[in-house]
Amino acid sequence: MTGSSFGKVFRLTTFGESHGPAVGGVLDGVPAGLPLIDEDVQRELDRRKPGQSDVTTPRQEEDRVNLLSGVFEGATTGTPIGFVVENRDTDPSEYEPFRKLPRPGHADFTYREKYGRRDWRGGGRSSGRETVSRVVGGAVAGKLLKRIEMEVRGHVSKVGEVESREVDFEELPTAEENPVRCADQEAAEEMRSLVQQVRGEGDSVGGVVEVMAQEMPVGLGEPVFDKLEADLAKGLLSIGSVKGFEIGAGFDVAEMRGRESNDPFTVRNGEVVPEKNDMGGTLGGISSGAPLRVRIAVKPTPSISREQRSVDLETMEEEKIRIGGRHDPSIPPRVVPVAEAMVALVLADHALRAGLLNPDRLE
Repeated sequence: MTGSSFGKVFRLTTFGESHGPAVGGVLDGVPAGLPLIDEDVQRELDRRKPGQSDVTTPRQEEDRVNLLSGVFEGATTGTPIGFVVENRDTDPSEYEPFRKLPRPGHADFTYREKYGRRDWRGGGRSSGRETVSRVVGGAVAGKLLKRIEMEVRGHVSKVGEVESREVDFEELPTAEENPVRCADQEAAEEMRSLVQQVRGEGDSVGGVVEVMAQEMPVGLGEPVFDKLEADLAKGLLSIGSVKGFEIGAGFDVAEMRGRESNDPFTVRNGEVVPEKNDMGGTLGGISSGAPLRVRIAVKPTPSISREQRSVDLETMEEEKIRIGGRHDPSIPPRVVPVAEAMVALVLADHALRAGLLNPDRLE
């Protein structure tokens, strides 16, 4: 299977299935001299892992990372960083009824049609479990970005019809104070109530995750096909549950006049900067120095306990199915650290390509 690697200079390759022995990856292009221990990565994995609240799946995974290579005496060596995270709380028997019945909203049907076979244990390679490896890579990327004072943060800005007010970057850490990871505490309570309601109905609900980056330098991004927002879109849309991407004002620009959407320039602290930020931090695919602001649409969890229709792929007869097991009633809260990771991976890759970081070693 191709398509399991991401990035050019800072490159992550992932492997593993939902109910296999482990998931993991190889991270290449990390300069030597970056302080790194297991706990640096573990902090981010702990934010992604299941079973943390009443709005996530009850599956219990420790998600303990084991860095296998590329690190010595507490720092990176400049060689590929290999890592694994074991799968422990697995129960493939829950998925036995769906060996021949593709679940609506999942990749069961497309994987089988493309490859002629599939790992039916919890979605296999297409499972959200795959995002563990992205979070590991993003944790390393985030540490690298801090060397040039860049920081990436995200939160849930919408669940179903409940939307938060617009928040500033400085407010985003407060999102960790509630189970839906929304920085608007009032909206967070409404979101939590909605998630609990749909869970009681045997259903699920989607939402929007917003990610921002501060202290953006001017000049990240490559014309024409490697525009910064193009790589961000690819990285974020590669998350299995994501169905839409926006940057800045996003689709609202379709209703604006040019005088409204254009960001006038001004001088602040002796530097030329955009006066507002409807473009979301890029111009011509290159970072403008304004804060980066992107949003992704996350679909409702496709595994729901309500009755759905499917087709037996052997008999070609229609059948009705119900999906049991342990599933998130709303995915956005657990997507936040994954989305942050993908943004960090893109920014670290472009920072190395732009020469803001020495690709060989950190001084």
